[in-house]
Amino acid sequence: MESIDVNEERLLAEVDFKDSSSVVIKIRRKLPDFLHSVKLKYVKLGYGYSCNPATALLFLAVVPLFLSAKTLLLDTATVLVGSTALTLMVGVYWAKRPRPVYLVDFACYKPHDERKMSVDSFLKMTAENGGFEAESINFQNKISHRSGLGNETYFPRGITSHPPNLSMEEARLEAEAVMFGALDSLFSTTGIRPSQIGILIVNCSLFNPTPSLSSMIVNHYKLRTDIKSFNLGGMGCSAGLISIDLAKHLLQANPDTYAVVVSTENITLNWYFGNDRSMLLCNCIFRMGGAAILLSNKARDRRRSKYELVHTVRTHKGADEKSYNCVYQREDDKGVVGVSLARELMAVAGDALKTNITTLGPLVLPLSEQLMFLVRLLKRKLLGARVRPYIPDFKLAFEHVCIHAGGRAVLDAIENNLQLTEWHMEPSRMTLHRFGNTSSSSLWYELAYTEAKGRVSGGDRLWQIAFGSGFKCNSAVWKALREIPAEQCLYPNNPWSDCIHKYPLHIPPTSAT
Repeated sequence: MESIDVNEERLLAEVDFKDSSSVVIKIRRKLPDFLHSVKLKYVKLGYGYSCNPATALLFLAVVPLFLSAKTLLLDTATVLVGSTALTLMVGVYWAKRPRPVYLVDFACYKPHDERKMSVDSFLKMTAENGGFEAESINFQNKISHRSGLGNETYFPRGITSHPPNLSMEEARLEAEAVMFGALDSLFSTTGIRPSQIGILIVNCSLFNPTPSLSSMIVNHYKLRTDIKSFNLGGMGCSAGLISIDLAKHLLQANPDTYAVVVSTENITLNWYFGNDRSMLLCNCIFRMGGAAILLSNKARDRRRSKYELVHTVRTHKGADEKSYNCVYQREDDKGVVGVSLARELMAVAGDALKTNITTLGPLVLPLSEQLMFLVRLLKRKLLGARVRPYIPDFKLAFEHVCIHAGGRAVLDAIENNLQLTEWHMEPSRMTLHRFGNTSSSSLWYELAYTEAKGRVSGGDRLWQIAFGSGFKCNSAVWKALREIPAEQCLYPNNPWSDCIHKYPLHIPPTSAT
């Protein structure tokens, strides 16, 4: 698990590598101006994604045949041969075209009320634990009150026990509660039987037991023996969209199939009981949660599905050493394992975001925005003109935006850099407040919020974007197939059903805290 929100302006000092017991990180609160130096190769990559090989093949076949038919209108044999060739090409195009992938429905896990813990209760638990020094307690106190988390986030039983019981058994119980809770709700709402599932993908970054989490689900629901199951580990908060991308490719290769994606993180065995501040941040923002998503490539499911998957764009900057090391699981000087956040984290996140949206832009932006962007970019690259790059208005490409609720400062930075409105940022901010950082599943709590507010209409375009260790930035673009009235969301698999009337809340900006 990782976060790109440190929200420390005066609190954190420079890193002191000589004395690891006092290692402190100082991470920039703002993302860099990531549009200041756009690389043309990522623009070309985006246009490459927008060119479907099957469409190009059909175009190359139709144009010559059309010209031939027009020139040799009276030549019956030519017309017959051309028609036959065109029919064959259309058949090839039809066979090679990407299969549509539909999101039938999804469910987010909502723990029982007994698992709720307020900020003050968390700080009391931290102080009474006995494993933290006074400075570490004070540090967590300040971070917790600036984090943007509210008083109803959830912790697993192993952490809140007195004393904490961070055992494999408790970690398995947390995983079972989250995964089975979300799946039970999903199966109940959709009416799909577990035996109908052909593809299962589970992602959990830090808890990877044997047998795997995917095997745990297969065993519990007695899934079929020929199921294609996958278990993704160590991929951080962006693993949810990696799972969606994997499911897309598998569904396009396997007709008439259902796929289930389960996104979660397990914090029982990954709670940090040390005093390295670069590792203590995760304690302050990560919380219990998970989601289950049902995908289909069946044409008959289009009418009842909520969304169609339009694009997925994955960016991996792991070849760069700073990107690779900025979120790193390691031992501190006492041998206690934790996830360390480097001071370069915000810069690394900004670079990954820049690359991802530069590739995504040609796929989603209106032609007018693309032309304005390209004109300025070519002036800079080819003519050496000193002009700032044009920042495309992504609000023209999407009606809704779900940004991984990794932390408060990164949400502020993305809002400013992409010129988004408070309305666009509301699902992410409210999810962070109500549920905390639930890692890869946070995007689905945000989408559930959008639906519970009755904001989704047929034809709306939705952008999900997530960051993860490695370092990765991934995007998914969905199109709403129908209107989703708010009253239809007041059922158990929507975690906002009992509290949506309380939101949005006014949360002061980070500069005011």
